[in-house]
Amino acid sequence: MSNTPLKAVTLTLVRYQKGDQVGHILAWVSLIPVFISLGGFLTHFIFRRELHGMFFALGLLISQFINGIIKTFVKQARPETCALLDMCDSLGWPSSHAQYMFFFAVYFTLLTLDGIGLSEIKNNWAVNFFPWSLAVLTMYSRVYLGYHTFAQVFAGAVLGFFLGAGWYWVVTNVISEYFPMIEESMFGRMFYVKDTSHIRNVLKFEYENARAARKNMDAKAD
Repeated sequence: MSNTPLKAVTLTLVRYQKGDQVGHILAWVSLIPVFISLGGFLTHFIFRRELHGMFFALGLLISQFINGIIKTFVKQARPETCALLDMCDSLGWPSSHAQYMFFFAVYFTLLTLDGIGLSEIKNNWAVNFFPWSLAVLTMYSRVYLGYHTFAQVFAGAVLGFFLGAGWYWVVTNVISEYFPMIEESMFGRMFYVKDTSHIRNVLKFEYENARAARKNMDAKAD
């Protein structure tokens, strides 16, 4: 075997001190962005294909791209604990995890407050509290586990907040004007891409239409 040093795929690799139960829990918390991306948005595209959800995911990708550019220019190292984590070859400012989660939290909250797809529960404090609690926990986990300093996660959180709010404004005030065109495009028709932001209660709408379709099928069978 070659003597070239090995490098791990860090997408799902999070280290914590052996025997540290809090660290074990926070290591899982640190993986929340991965769960949201693969378990949330990928599943959303397969089963829902809502334009707002797709542009939500696109915004997160753009945010992470911006994060990488900033890290390259700033070139701030991770804290000294990076040696134990085998992460000293990567940069630390701003934290991409904190940026991701605060982008997600602010965009999700704005969607909820506008009642897009969630109009019946837009005043439910728990719905808005949940993403923010995950964002704060993720930010804390990166400091606790030694991957970042507080300044690095704080910078990521602030950047994610403003990028999320800015992207939401762009989507709702500029891009959404083209949603009908995207729906009617070859891509939209091929992949059944749709916009339901004009429907007050999407779940109720789909439920009632599914029942009506079944009743029509039963009537034709009779």
